Amino acid sequence: MQVFDFKFEIEISTRPEKSIGTDQDWERATKALIEALDTFDFSYKINEGDGAFYGPKIDFKLKDCLYRSWQCATIQCDFVLPERFDLSYIGEDGNKHRPVMLHRVILGSIERFMGVLIEHYAGAFPTWLSPVQVKVITISDEQNQYAENIYRNLLDNNIRAEIDLRNESLNHKIREAQMQKIPYMLVIGNKEVENKAVAPRMRNGKNLGAIPLEDFINHVNHECKQELQIQSN
Repeated sequence: MQVFDFKFEIEISTRPEKSIGTDQDWERATKALIEALDTFDFSYKINEGDGAFYGPKIDFKLKDCLYRSWQCATIQCDFVLPERFDLSYIGEDGNKHRPVMLHRVILGSIERFMGVLIEHYAGAFPTWLSPVQVKVITISDEQNQYAENIYRNLLDNNIRAEIDLRNESLNHKIREAQMQKIPYMLVIGNKEVENKAVAPRMRNGKNLGAIPLEDFINHVNHECKQELQIQSN
């Protein structure tokens, strides 16, 4: 959640009114989850009666840009279903033992998570996360061959790129890429072809000037690593 720049709250959801399993199983499972959170010194709340019918769970509730709460990731400790399915394994002592089942969902419902994520960033994903990181844009047909070489080079360096060779005005192409909130546009004109360079333009309208393609690739890779490092910390 920190990688995606989400703030979150943690709840332990306990035994609901309609459930299966013994009091002992529920007590053991709930205690195990509490001890796990205490081990990592996470603060949490108790959400009485909102556990799964087969066991208690840790719920991670995200806070989006409007401070709304969304229940996404969850970890459930289950002593009940292994008993009902008569599951067993052979331990180091050569005897049969009953396993404990952990139900773990990292993102929760992927559709819900993606919806929250898109709204959280208002569609303007950081460069490392953006589905398209770079759009290569030509001014006229004269630059098509050079632009295609740039495009293939970006792909070869694991940069997610698209190319726009349409016979449209430059302003129209740039405006469309900005509306799609692509982090970088590489505008290719005759000057860039002659100098074997690219002219990066950010989605906020800032121009970085003409630079060699290799420098731009290094810039994007460094930015992605820096963004991930900041979020992880």
